[in-house]
Amino acid sequence: MSFAIPRNVPNLDSEKRSEEDKYWRLKHNMSSDEMYKDKPIRRPRSALRKTLRAVALLVFFASLWVVYQYGGQHRYDWMEPKTDKARQAAVKEAFIRSWDGYKKYAWGYDVYQPLSKRGENMGDDPLGWIIVDSLDTLAIMGLDDRLADARDWVQNVLNYDMDYEVNTFETSIRMLGGLLSAYHLTGDELYLQKAADLGDRLLGAFNSPSGIPYASVNLHTREGVKSHTDRGASSTAEATTVQLELKYLAQLTGNEDFWTKSEGVLQVVDANKPPGGLVPIYIHPDTGRFQGKTIRLGSRGDSYYEYLIKQWLQTNKHEPVYRDMYDESVAGIKKYLVERSYPSMLTFISELDYGVNGPTSPKMDHLVCFASGMFALGATDGQIVRDAKKQQWTRQQESDMELARELAKTCYETYARTATGLAPEIVFFNRRKDVFKDFRIKAFDAHNLQRPETVESLFVLWRITRDPIYRKWGWEIFKAFEKHTRVNGDAGYASVDNVKEVPVELRDNMESFWLSETLKYLYLLFDDSQEEVLPLTKYVFSTEGHPLPRFDPKFKTGWSRLTTS
Repeated sequence: MSFAIPRNVPNLDSEKRSEEDKYWRLKHNMSSDEMYKDKPIRRPRSALRKTLRAVALLVFFASLWVVYQYGGQHRYDWMEPKTDKARQAAVKEAFIRSWDGYKKYAWGYDVYQPLSKRGENMGDDPLGWIIVDSLDTLAIMGLDDRLADARDWVQNVLNYDMDYEVNTFETSIRMLGGLLSAYHLTGDELYLQKAADLGDRLLGAFNSPSGIPYASVNLHTREGVKSHTDRGASSTAEATTVQLELKYLAQLTGNEDFWTKSEGVLQVVDANKPPGGLVPIYIHPDTGRFQGKTIRLGSRGDSYYEYLIKQWLQTNKHEPVYRDMYDESVAGIKKYLVERSYPSMLTFISELDYGVNGPTSPKMDHLVCFASGMFALGATDGQIVRDAKKQQWTRQQESDMELARELAKTCYETYARTATGLAPEIVFFNRRKDVFKDFRIKAFDAHNLQRPETVESLFVLWRITRDPIYRKWGWEIFKAFEKHTRVNGDAGYASVDNVKEVPVELRDNMESFWLSETLKYLYLLFDDSQEEVLPLTKYVFSTEGHPLPRFDPKFKTGWSRLTTS
């Protein structure tokens, strides 16, 4: 900053000082006390003016404190990270804040309640629900000291020989997957030993008459347990979303049981010959037959489709049966489930309550947003789309990529069109032309659990298309998380009770997938390393966000399709 020197200034050493003073007083209408000479002379202030100034300063600094504590959005508005590297650092900072809050207030517990600053276990002893689920994120972000703390806990505390029933699916994707990914990224044999022990205990769930795994398993007795609800049926998605983890464990240990038990589930499912490749959301372990007719890509249906394409990719395309099943299912999704809203023509995936011959419901879970990334992976096999197009590019691949982009746009809009910038758990899309709002949110569906499915798809689409819009949308979503889900103080982040209301009311819970998936995908979304971290041509990400390497399998597919449905 530069200043111009005034042309007429009083000469303090002049013999004509008194005349100059008189001139300046007349020119600037000053009293003698107000003239600046060697330093300013101030009039004494009244006590009232001093008090008012003190109050104003107090209000100003209090406002700054409130914004700092509650206005994450505003902090980034002041110093908005302009580069992807800086944005990645902001995501990493959010992970550190979440992890450190958990470590300070609930270390070792399975459940973290950041508002009350406490934790609890789901059984008598801890399963490592948060710690094990986060191991690979710690490794990917280079948080070596924190990873060392977690490893010490796994070595000295974690013991899966517990007389306790666990959910087969959740334990497989969170605990088994977390240990396997940590082993791959670090090479630490401790994680593989723990994974093998846990895998052996989970195998008891598959000892049903049909081979469909029971919903739960006792880790000590290794006996499967039927679901206590749904007339004993297992969730179809849960039964068919343990295969990536168990097959990789088979590859590492040479234990073929992990392979045959997990692949046998898909043989039983396919024997039902679901029309259009669309599976009802329940299957009974006693009979191996579907129960009910409800079809959806949301809860209890979602990851069945995801793991079809990912099994094909995981074993380097050596198992074409899963590619066939996937292609059939995508054709069925397009035929029976893909619809558009009014007036914006947003593409959404509806539900079928009564099978493929019944009417659709315009309900869509946030969980469905995984499908955008799935369609892109299916179209390109994880390659950049421009490279994939240099090969034999088909109309089906082009159609799948178009569907991937459209669905990603819809999922982004479920964030952007709420008061908080956060998506609800469920939306209902509008199909009526006399209603001018694309979707509505019911009161019981308005919460946000910091789910990862949308940012997962944005990450996949960025990697495949290199379109900067996906980074832009991801950053907007992260800022909304930062603004509305950050807990006062040092406890971390929490879920939101109602995305339609500001200020928000927080729920006293932080899900493990906030650490294992949401922040991991956001971190990788903004990664610009010279050598791409975890390239999609070499890795598959499990449904819990755990990266597992592709491999040439030691074992062969033990079954084949009799006929297509």
